[in-house]
Amino acid sequence: MLRLIFLICLLTTTSLLAQERLIMVGGGKRTPDVMAKFIELSGKENGKILVITWASGEQEASFNAFNKDVVAQSGIKVEQAAVSPLTPETKAIFLKQLQSATGVFFTGGDQTRIMAVLQDEELFNALHAKYKAQVVFAGTSAGTAIMSEKMITGEGDFKVIDGSKVEIKKGLGLLNNIIVDQHFIKRQRQNRLIGLIFQNPTLLGVGIDENTALYVEGNRIAEVLGESEVMIFEALKNPKEMKFVMLAKGEKFDLTKRKRVK
Repeated sequence: MLRLIFLICLLTTTSLLAQERLIMVGGGKRTPDVMAKFIELSGKENGKILVITWASGEQEASFNAFNKDVVAQSGIKVEQAAVSPLTPETKAIFLKQLQSATGVFFTGGDQTRIMAVLQDEELFNALHAKYKAQVVFAGTSAGTAIMSEKMITGEGDFKVIDGSKVEIKKGLGLLNNIIVDQHFIKRQRQNRLIGLIFQNPTLLGVGIDENTALYVEGNRIAEVLGESEVMIFEALKNPKEMKFVMLAKGEKFDLTKRKRVK
């Protein structure tokens, strides 16, 4: 009986510790603390980071820039994913690469290029399965934009606060309770995100500035890393009223309870 109780406790503890982990970088620099966190969660020198460069128009250069940032901090293995567009042969190579990855990183560029590849349901589902298996995922700029279920494409009229004038498409959707935007303060992108939250009031708006990242554990507890701030927008019950929270480095926010946490 005691052994059974011990096993139940062990399994419960393991279940609590095993959770999804996501790092969303707002673009600009990948600061040392952000890279250190991603490398640590990827297994350090025993791990392998798979770098997906599909968003970039210069995929080799995108990979080299990321690899340079990693080499400056760690000896972890870094591998470039099969480049897009994928053929049946390179798709098979990518799926094999994904299988052995301990960390997955999406570089920047154009988020619609990533989702064009992920129209292939087998690839889409394989990435979700890897994330649910507690392999850390991360992305920057376009690689961050894909992380919400409703993805901002970058097209639209941003001179007004009107969500109907902001183009959104299906994203990878590792988080389905938010709409995420990047380069947020630097490029003054409040209009488009506020408009989208008024149009989708059940979702949180998460604006991540450049040189800054939001680390999310268990799809719930978020912590700010990097140099600038993250802005959170929540629509209130009364039409055209909104709650706004500014989070600085080290501050945490519960995406489920929608409040700061210590």
